Order: sequence, then C-alpha cells, then structure tokens
Amino acid sequence: MNGNGFVVLTPGALTTVQDRGRLGYQALGIPESGALDRYACQVANLLVDNPPGNAVLEMTVVGPTLAVLKQMNLAFAGADMKITLNHAPVDPWRAFCVNPGDLLAFSMTGRGCRGYLAAGGGFDLPEVMGSRATYLGGTLGGLNGRPLQKGDFLPVGPARRAKRFYRLPDEFRPVYTSPIVLRAVPGPQADYFTRTIDRFFNTDFTLGTRSDRMGCRLDGPVVPLDPGRQESIISEPIVPGSVQIPADGQPIILLGEQTTGGYAKIATVITPDLSRLAQAVPGDTIQFEPVDLKSAFRIYRKETTRMDAIYRALTGSST
Repeated sequence: MNGNGFVVLTPGALTTVQDRGRLGYQALGIPESGALDRYACQVANLLVDNPPGNAVLEMTVVGPTLAVLKQMNLAFAGADMKITLNHAPVDPWRAFCVNPGDLLAFSMTGRGCRGYLAAGGGFDLPEVMGSRATYLGGTLGGLNGRPLQKGDFLPVGPARRAKRFYRLPDEFRPVYTSPIVLRAVPGPQADYFTRTIDRFFNTDFTLGTRSDRMGCRLDGPVVPLDPGRQESIISEPIVPGSVQIPADGQPIILLGEQTTGGYAKIATVITPDLSRLAQAVPGDTIQFEPVDLKSAFRIYRKETTRMDAIYRALTGSST
C-alpha cells in the first residue's frame, strides 16, 4: 500500500485517535472525549514540533504494531511501554525518525496505563465538530468512532520542518507510582456528606477493574450519604473529575466521555491531576487531598507555567 502514514498490523488492547477534545457540544449530549492524559499528549506533540492540539494515538495497556509507509519524526510519551523499531529498542519522551518499510511495535506497559504516539504533521483524519478525538459511546471522530483494527490505514499530514530531534529533560518526566494522590475541591454536593466527607478524604481506595474512558470505579469503604438524603439527584451537567457516589457508596471519578450525572458528587478532582489518574491501573491505591477553589486555580496556573518551561527547554523560545 502506498500512502503517507501507517498500516495497523495489530491494534493493541484499546488504541484510539485522540486530541485535546471536542469542546462546546456538551449541551447536545456530546462529551469532550480527547486524550485522558493531556500532559503526555501535549508533550508528545511538542517533541515532534506539532501544535499541541494535533491528533495522536492513545494506547491502553498494550500498544499496536504499525507498518511505516513514509519518512517522518515520531515521539512517544506516557506509560512505560517498551518500544521497538525494527526490533531495536527506542527511548520514550524523545523524537526519532522512521522510514518506509520500518516496523514499529509497542509492548505491554510496565507502569502506567496509557501511552501517546505523536507523528510530525499529526494523524490526518476528518474533524467532527472541530475535533478528531474518538468518542466511543457515540461512534464518532477518529477512525469511524472506534478503536484501531488490523488493516486500518492511518494517514499522517504534512509536517513542519523540525529544527532538531527534541528530548524531554528528565526533570519533566512523570514517575508512575502508587499511591496516586488526587487533589480535589469538595462538592458540588458536599453538604450531602457532612458525616462522611472527612472519611472520604482520609481513606485509601483501590482502582477497580470496571474502569474505562467514561470513569474510574473505586473500591474501598462505603461512603454513605447523610440520613434523609436521596441516592439520586436530578441529572445535571458534570465535568471531567467529578466524583459521584452511586447507590452502593463506592466512588466513581467521571472522565471525558460523559456529560450528565444523576448521583450526588462529593468532590471534583482538579484538572492537572486528571493526567495522573489516567495512568492508574486496576489495583493502584487512590487517595484524595482536599483543596479549596483558590488553590485549585493556583495549581492550574502553575501547570500552565510548567508547559511553557518545557517548550522553552525544547526550543529555546517561549510559547
């Protein structure tokens, strides 16, 4: 096959095309979707001199095997998956070049859950509602709204001429360890849990096996509502990071593929910590640390400054 991109030889456990997400359509029931680890996604794009919103491949636990059809620069960021190019190891968190006929493979992760492959020029698939992100529940975006399959062709767009092969400095590389501490703002229904909210913030939970791109289900001590409170509330809009307490009292952290929820929300995980959550695997310990809204904004601004520092370290200039 001739073309500018890749052919999928094996698809991996769950590999989808993602980008920054689909904003502005939640009122129509269309969630954000997008990369769950926004940090790794953005860094991978920076390493190949892409705009931060270009489409990448998000791999879950086990990555794909890809046949290369054109010369291009690639970079991988995220989970500790072993990468080989023509059976020789390739380092993550840095750019490297591939050529037509090369074989690129990603094995099972050692630590972390999700990895991100960026190609110079980005994965050139049609935009749906302003985004190439795959929304699995709605079967839209990406490759026909589904995970990769054997035999798929992944086109790559024209790349900007990279000045050099970028490598992320070690101080900016995350280390995926357990326990995972998630900073969270109490509420919006914190008043439903006046007797148990302290227990929630002082409990070790475990990431359960029933977790996916919609949400992370936690196992641990039951977090009951106050006496007299209804288990369900009128469904209302949610944001990624909302922590619902369903009828069984086991928290669910909602992610990027849901727009409304009908259970009381005890807390909301702050946006910068969602990338850390995206790298959790079943069995990892999850802890919550309370922060107020002012602190949450301060942490967010600090994360923005960090990305600017990464850009300067890679390119010698400012965003």
